[in-house]
Amino acid sequence: MAAGHVPLLPSTVIPIIAPTRIGPRASHFPSALAALRADWPLYLMEAAELAAFMLSACACTVLLFHPASPLIHLTPATRRVLMGLAMAATAVAIIKSPWGQRSGAHFNPAITLTFFRLGKIGPYDATFYVIAHFVGAVGGVGLAALLLGPRLAVPQVDYAVTVPGIGGPLAAFAAETFMAALLMTTVLITSNRPRLAPWTTWLVGLLICNYIIVFAPISGFSINPARTTGSAVFAHLWTSGWIYFTAPLLGMLGAAEGYVRASNRRALPYFSHRHLQQRTPGDRQL
Repeated sequence: MAAGHVPLLPSTVIPIIAPTRIGPRASHFPSALAALRADWPLYLMEAAELAAFMLSACACTVLLFHPASPLIHLTPATRRVLMGLAMAATAVAIIKSPWGQRSGAHFNPAITLTFFRLGKIGPYDATFYVIAHFVGAVGGVGLAALLLGPRLAVPQVDYAVTVPGIGGPLAAFAAETFMAALLMTTVLITSNRPRLAPWTTWLVGLLICNYIIVFAPISGFSINPARTTGSAVFAHLWTSGWIYFTAPLLGMLGAAEGYVRASNRRALPYFSHRHLQQRTPGDRQL
């Protein structure tokens, strides 16, 4: 996209959960400033998407786990089910939103870096996406703190922080790696098959719901370094933080590598949006 850069138009963008067979031509701007000038709206969208996710996570945690909540009488398992449904609905809504459709709705540094590894996003765009994710996560929890006040800081809520639980750090690391790998595998397989592609978003939501129900007691459910950071900044709690930075990357990068090798295709699977492709002056707008 260094030459013949295409203006940002809704019709030129494909959400990350939409299938396409376009060849791998990641954007490569000549400088970080050029990327920022061209794609800054996408970076803001990515930040806003994760901010919205974190705001929802904090609000739902207060509603379901604050000791003064009217729902506190429900069993822990029931509350985890409700939390899973709420966060799955949040993720689906973000992915299907106009901003999610335009930016690709990564809202996770591990996803962005996996797409960079696959050659689907250029280095400067990937860098700004990752920065936007961390800014959005911290901003989302900050906004939740302003809106919810002291209720977000009680020990039972603690800014929706993610820390190892049952089984300790090793179990949490295994859980986070497994969840990340399964999510990326599901996305790559379904989004590259026309009959399955319409179900990709819903399968992502289903996975998120079940992850919270099953794995939240083990790892807190993150699979997102920025999501963990957003809560930890305000909770001042970084217990086993290395898990939430390494396991999601390990799981997603491993899944992507396995998919590419198993698919035995010359072209890497495309799972991004067209606006972040390189274009030459002779290219026609797709």
